[in-house]
Amino acid sequence: MPIVLVIVGLVLLAAGGESLVRGAVSLARRSGLSVLLIGITVVAAATSMPELVVSVQAALAGNPGIAVGSNMANIALGLGTMGVLVPFTVRRWSL
Repeated sequence: MPIVLVIVGLVLLAAGGESLVRGAVSLARRSGLSVLLIGITVVAAATSMPELVVSVQAALAGNPGIAVGSNMANIALGLGTMGVLVPFTVRRWSL
């Protein structure tokens, strides 16, 4: 039974993701805004919502470390991804 639930969950996750992307593209077209701008704002907010709910619940239950760790991981992953895509340049200073 757990395998069936995992499969059903993955199917629902894929369907929800597809609906989110279709809705974001439709919103961008109707509002006249760039698809990239909508993707950065609406899709990013929607995909962060479950994590926000879990972090708030953990903080209310007396475990604020989970929320802090989650935010630190998001920042580190974001900066790391940016560093891989667009490497930082460091100039050597001579004395």
